Amino acid sequence: MTNTPSSTALSRIWTLLLACAISTPSARTLAQEAHDVNGIIPFPTTTRTLANGLEVIVMPMPSEGLVTFWSIVRTGSRDEYEPGRSGFAHFFEHMMFRGTERYPAERYLEAMVGIGANMNAYTTDDHTAYHVSMAKEDLEKVIELESDRFENLSYSESGFQTEAGAVYGEYRKSRTDPHFALDEALVATAFEKHTYGHTTMGFERDVAAMPTMYAYSRSFFARYYRPENTVLFVVGDVDPARVLPLLERYYGGWKRGYVTPEIPVEPEQKGERRLDVAYDGQTLPIIWVAYKMPAFAPSDRTRVAAELLAELAFGETSEIYRRLVLDEQVVEYVDAGADDSRDPKLFEIEARVKDPAKIDYVLGVLDATISAARDSPPDAARLAGLKQRLKYGFVMGLQTPDAVASRLAHFIALSGDLEGVRTLYATYAQLSPEDVQHAAQSYLVAARRTIGVLRARQ
Repeated sequence: MTNTPSSTALSRIWTLLLACAISTPSARTLAQEAHDVNGIIPFPTTTRTLANGLEVIVMPMPSEGLVTFWSIVRTGSRDEYEPGRSGFAHFFEHMMFRGTERYPAERYLEAMVGIGANMNAYTTDDHTAYHVSMAKEDLEKVIELESDRFENLSYSESGFQTEAGAVYGEYRKSRTDPHFALDEALVATAFEKHTYGHTTMGFERDVAAMPTMYAYSRSFFARYYRPENTVLFVVGDVDPARVLPLLERYYGGWKRGYVTPEIPVEPEQKGERRLDVAYDGQTLPIIWVAYKMPAFAPSDRTRVAAELLAELAFGETSEIYRRLVLDEQVVEYVDAGADDSRDPKLFEIEARVKDPAKIDYVLGVLDATISAARDSPPDAARLAGLKQRLKYGFVMGLQTPDAVASRLAHFIALSGDLEGVRTLYATYAQLSPEDVQHAAQSYLVAARRTIGVLRARQ
């Protein structure tokens, strides 16, 4: 099975995308409960909530017989609020491939390989996603397999311990990456109470102790892997009228039972925090500056403007990039971004310094750039160009079913539906240079930042 649509299908997709990007959407009457996500996604969507609370989104698109099936569990490391129990969201990304009594791991894998399906999964702070791409004639089989493991996952204590050991091995491997090492130390310093204070993989002490927590693992799965905490997203050469009854048939018996996690509220940060990380290995120094900022809110102009601020002030067209990367060549890169997250998180600026003697110099240039962003609005033409590129780049990325689902799963996980995408791009369009300046003044405040510097241990 190929994963690339034919040139004819791509031609139709490009036509739809260009129409979305450059024209005003026309009013159309769609089937009951179906609608377009107006102005940004050119494919109609049909949404249904089953009686057990399971949200289902079906999005037909030209794809020459290809379909992708995503199961988005709105649980990530954010939900690991119990002391000594971090790392289980990522752990279940692994355990979900252990199989059920009906389809043990070997039989599950044999069935997927037999139909030529491509499957994988990932975990973030805010969600865990499982995705399978296949030919449309095999969709029902995939639905059968996925519904079975989500409702009936089964594993022995010895199997649990084996996988827990493998997860600890993955943690130790990740710890050799200097970026991971700095990220782990920085979030632990930036957050005193909220669960964003540990990485997606969890605290090392918890991951190391995981093999003793078999009983707890069963309770974690029972609380979070429930229909009212999951969204199914089906994209590709599909007919909603055929897909929805299949989902009702295979998922309708999945019982409710989601338990809302007791996530602590992070207190306001009132003073700058600094940390130095000594890395056991060869690496250039890395600077990471992180400011507290609000949660994802697509209708909040200031919050959304922060995303554009990151690119305008620190992206490849910025003055600091030209100065430090191109002209002076004192850093390998400088980058910034605003985390889209369910709870308040971070606006982050990162640079890798070529000469350890230049760390303070680079920090000074970062501070000067931040001061300039607070003091003056960006050039209106640069802002307009960025907004156009963001929209164009987004719609041009919607070429295949899996590309569509990959781009949209994050938004579904944050809000439970696709409306946040429409709202976000509508807000982008409204932003002024003064909004971007206001975001800098609101969020880039020294008392609310954490500065981390990683150096090779001497």
